[in-house]
Amino acid sequence: MSVEEGLRLQQISRTAKDPVKLRRAIVVLVSAQGQTVKDITMLMQVGEDYVRDVIHAFNERGFDALDPKWSGGRPRTISDQVREHICLIARTSPTDWKITAFSTWSLSKLADHLIKQKVTAAISRETLRRILRVGKVSWKTTTTWKTSTDPEFIARMHRILALYDTPPADGRVICVDEFGPLNLMPRKAKAWGPVRRPRRLRATYNRYGGVRHMLAALDLTTGKLYDRIRRRKRWREFLDLLKRLRARWPGEKLYVVLDNFSPHKHADVRAWAIDNDIELVFLPTYGSWLNWIEAEFAAPRYFALNGTDHRSHDEQNAAIAAYVRWRNTRAEPKINFAPGSPIRAWTHYPANAA
Repeated sequence: MSVEEGLRLQQISRTAKDPVKLRRAIVVLVSAQGQTVKDITMLMQVGEDYVRDVIHAFNERGFDALDPKWSGGRPRTISDQVREHICLIARTSPTDWKITAFSTWSLSKLADHLIKQKVTAAISRETLRRILRVGKVSWKTTTTWKTSTDPEFIARMHRILALYDTPPADGRVICVDEFGPLNLMPRKAKAWGPVRRPRRLRATYNRYGGVRHMLAALDLTTGKLYDRIRRRKRWREFLDLLKRLRARWPGEKLYVVLDNFSPHKHADVRAWAIDNDIELVFLPTYGSWLNWIEAEFAAPRYFALNGTDHRSHDEQNAAIAAYVRWRNTRAEPKINFAPGSPIRAWTHYPANAA
């Protein structure tokens, strides 16, 4: 064995992650050092035939003999066509097969049904699970789709998308919504901690102190979030938020994107907005997902509220305010709202969600 081969074997014996390759490299390296087959057998705790086979293979094929050649296991007993058929049946409902005892498949019920329908002779739950995973059939929660009755849905949606894509030169776009109610209660969360020693929060509590509501505004130009926490969320509190936004950006027209919550449409609110160069851009009904600020509420809930047990609203409000300040120091302009979404190709309102 040359010096180069010895150095390469030594490197493999130190860095190989595959245990088979590592063991073979050590066998060859020890053999090259003059150890007998019996000594290598005692050292590596393997059979003599194994040691001889590894050495002979290395002499014949060189370093290629160190890499394991997996045979791939036993041949499949379930064909690709049957696997595809299984995935199709899994996506059906038991009621489609006139089974009224249950409304969804478990793995065992699905396996029994496949055998009864003679799709396969026998199949275990683990094999069925693997087939479904490879076929990209997963266990999912049913979601709901609320149909909008707004006859101007498409027009309103495109109006909002146009404001997001090309903000008007004469002002800025502000997204407004309410977050809450904010109760005083222990909130579960995930956190790092010692193994098998979860953090504990009280389970019994009294909801003293009432609730609070956060009225928030997202400035798309800077990406900053502005909020006010109040006891109520009537038109008076909303009008106060608009006045504060107006004072923050004097001389600019404000395009305020908001939902159809009744305080937003109060006559006094509308009149004041017109007199103060604020255009209220209402979302289509059941179209709150078009409001950019909706996605921003997940972070305060996750980082400022989850895992806490605030005993007063002042304490809880301070935690939310601290997070908002931290967030705003890292804020960036909001651009590219749902750039690849199918909604941009809608010419009519779909009957259901894809």
